[in-house]
Amino acid sequence: RIKGTQDMRHIKKQPAVEAETGYARSTVWHHVKNGLLPKPIKIGPRAVGWLSDEIEAVMNARIAGKGDAEIKALIVDLELRRAEV
Repeated sequence: RIKGTQDMRHIKKQPAVEAETGYARSTVWHHVKNGLLPKPIKIGPRAVGWLSDEIEAVMNARIAGKGDAEIKALIVDLELRRAEV
């Protein structure tokens, strides 16, 4: 569990991720492609979403002044943790 997150994980669809990050739709996908946001998870035949605690962790790292290399390392760690669930 990531410090400061709620006990229950939520899946956020793209409009919620855009609102939380302040990124435009294209920027969300650009950051996913470049390893600066976690990859979404498939939630339906034509739908994806992001885990709320992962988005929160990335935004907290940004707020803390972490650089792109540190954010990319965080993303790798977050995505590896998915396998542990």
